[in-house]
Amino acid sequence: MIKKIFPKEIDFFEMFKKASENVNRGAASLVDMMGNFEAAETRAKEIYEAEQEGDMITHEVMRRLNKTFITPLDREDIHALISRLDDVLDLIWASADRAVLFRLNNPPPEAVDLSKTLHETTEIISKAINCLKDKKYSYIQEYCIEINRLENRGDRIFREALVKLFDNIKDPILVIKWKEVFEHLEDASDTCEDVANILEGIVLKHA
Repeated sequence: MIKKIFPKEIDFFEMFKKASENVNRGAASLVDMMGNFEAAETRAKEIYEAEQEGDMITHEVMRRLNKTFITPLDREDIHALISRLDDVLDLIWASADRAVLFRLNNPPPEAVDLSKTLHETTEIISKAINCLKDKKYSYIQEYCIEINRLENRGDRIFREALVKLFDNIKDPILVIKWKEVFEHLEDASDTCEDVANILEGIVLKHA
């Protein structure tokens, strides 16, 4: 399977690209899931498959990192970047898994909004990572500013979601279930900001 995903002479930048595109694919499935809960199990399966592929990509990056003497970026940056991308997808999967496990339905509008914001963020991350190989550092900085802006938007949506959960839903168990889903989505958004911080650090070292 690894040979199918990675050509023989692939480089770290290509691995980052595949990882970020895979995260974006998982986020897109989450948006579809929150927008149409009748297909929740199908979308959750798609996200799980993306999460499994993400684990495989991360493992391959780590394996090659341990065997490569000269790397295009600092070793700690390669490790941090691929790990945080994997963490974003893990949290996307966690939110989808909980929603199915808890047998939730009728997602609050904030669940849809937060998922869409997260998807927008992963799209920007993918664009920023695609600029690494060609050293388009000014573009990366602009993308990181946008990622931070979207994370702030996600924070606002999360706070609004919690307020409405406690104000409008009388069933305390349902409140707890949705709160956990929202927390995973918020953590995913925060981790996207971690990715931006790593990218900004790379820019500062190499620009």
